Amino acid sequence: MSTSNRPERVGQEIQAALGRMLTRGELKDPRIGFITVTGVKVSPDLKVARVFYSMMGTEEERKETQKGLEAAKGYIRREITEAVNLRVSPEVFFTFDESVERGDRIERLLREVKEKEGW
Repeated sequence: MSTSNRPERVGQEIQAALGRMLTRGELKDPRIGFITVTGVKVSPDLKVARVFYSMMGTEEERKETQKGLEAAKGYIRREITEAVNLRVSPEVFFTFDESVERGDRIERLLREVKEKEGW
């Protein structure tokens, strides 16, 4: 049985295309602040792309960013399909990636312990 890594490659291409879109300021929605695309998971049939992103800010800013991304979903979908040269336009879902924030919190806690213990 052969396993294809095409969904992984397409995910990497989508991530790069989204990065270029964000860097060039192509998404004009003011709700979309400074975000980082941390990964893209594409279904085996290439019909669904789950985009993971992170950002710094308050819970309210995250909610507004999510709303801005949802509003731009059609535009993003068209641009991704063209940039990656796909026959089928994948449905795009945005998911906030909490792992970066969690890692930052763990780092702060470790720093506090070191300071208290005098390391």
